Amino acid sequence: MQDNQQQAYDRGITIFSPDGRLYQVEYAREAVARGSASVGVRTSDGVVLAADRQARSPLIERDSIEKIHPVGDHVGVASAGHVADARKLVDIARRETQVNKLRYDEPIGVETLTKSITDHVQEYTQTGGARPFGVALLVAGIEDGEPRLFETDPSGTPYEWEATAVGGGRDDIMALLEEEYDPEMDLASGIGLALEGLAEADDQDLDPEGVHVATADVESESFDTLPTEDVRTHLEERDLGGDQ
Repeated sequence: MQDNQQQAYDRGITIFSPDGRLYQVEYAREAVARGSASVGVRTSDGVVLAADRQARSPLIERDSIEKIHPVGDHVGVASAGHVADARKLVDIARRETQVNKLRYDEPIGVETLTKSITDHVQEYTQTGGARPFGVALLVAGIEDGEPRLFETDPSGTPYEWEATAVGGGRDDIMALLEEEYDPEMDLASGIGLALEGLAEADDQDLDPEGVHVATADVESESFDTLPTEDVRTHLEERDLGGDQ
């Protein structure tokens, strides 16, 4: 009887169960947990995003696996979960960024952008005939000269972090971040810590071709992707892989 009741609430996407749960949102979080990991680290000099670009086959082009997306000159996002859902939210974020620039002639705030994304995500937890987004995003950028790092949840809730992770192996990565994080670390140290987090989840040496790293720098107020050779150097310095 209990199983039949749960199935009824599974089919009713927008209906709370008697204990106050939305099963479809919980299933969306499980989709995130099954995705490859993304890590965000906020430092005194900027924010680092690092993502594991796992390839299903050695024949696939690594550049076609999109895990980190520039959204504006000063902000970008990393994802974990369903890639197609991530692309939809990235398109929304880019549109919001462009509209804000045209309307106010200034870069959109990182917090404002994050809440615009989560407002859209939340609508899909209470709309009949739809399902929640099976993806979590890390939104990183520079706002008024300060680094900001946010996470979006499939429920539509935004969280601000000093350092966090989404995707597979999150618990292991968070344990490492809680132990090793220093708010006064520089950007290079933040890159190293983010890569250590990915290695913690992967439990093996990292391939520079399979890791995507980007930074939002306070000094330049720009969001840039690190070249593969720079990623290789950071991996070799931390003894996390990188050898050809």
